[in-house]
Order: sequence, then structure tokens, then C-alpha cells
Amino acid sequence: MHKKHFPGGNRVKAEHTYTIKQTAEQTGISEDTIRYYEKIALLPRADRKDNGHRIYREEDIHMIRLLSCLKKTGMPLEEMRPFLVVSADSDPAEYPELVERLKSHRENIVSQIASLQQVVDFIDMKLVKGRYRRDDSSSCHPID
Repeated sequence: MHKKHFPGGNRVKAEHTYTIKQTAEQTGISEDTIRYYEKIALLPRADRKDNGHRIYREEDIHMIRLLSCLKKTGMPLEEMRPFLVVSADSDPAEYPELVERLKSHRENIVSQIASLQQVVDFIDMKLVKGRYRRDDSSSCHPID
């Protein structure tokens, strides 16, 4: 890491920055997707080096990881925006509407997991019994 020199002889560590490639590797989000998120203003525009290359900081990495997590839950991009304005050290009680949205989204995910588990159980049963028989009365029923 480079060190910055300040008057008076104090040496302070420079903030570590990452290239878009390093950011993509750390977050599991492709470079193209990161650029797209910036284009639609889901992410703030990245700072640039003198040569024009994007640079990212640790807080950018955290924000991109949050987006990745929310995306995996099936949350639409536009619904993610409100969550991005809340800082990581904020008290959730300050944002009751976001807490309720997240709880509701969580309930939907838990329901999807239960439905998928039922499908996995059905497949496992078929694998244990052997090939699928048309006259088999067991079936996969969705959870209400």
C-alpha cells in the first residue's frame, strides 16, 4: 500500500482501491453488470484514475455485494434502490418501511424454499423407487 505524506511528518495509509476487474472478482458480479448498474444509476459513478480507469473502494465493494445478495433473492433492480441509501451502520428502526419490505420479501423467499424442498423430496423419492411410473399416486403438491 502506498503512504501519503502530510505536513508535519505524519504518515497515513492511503485508502486501498480496486480495479473493475478486482471488484468483479471480489463481488461475483461481472464487469459489464457493474458498468450497467452505474449506467442506470443503481450504483454511483465510479471515481476514475488520471488514465480514465474506474477505481472502487471498500464501501463500493460492500454496496455491490448487497446488490448481488438482493438480486439472488429475485428482487427487481428498482426495488433495491431504497436499500442502497441506508448506510451499513444505520439503525434499522430509523427505516421501518424498509424493514417491513425486507420482512415481506424474506417471507416470500421462505415460501419458495419450502416449495422447492417439496420438489427435491419428490425427485428423491422417485430416484429411490426407481423409474417414474404413471400409475404412481404420489405427486408433488405445491404448498398453500
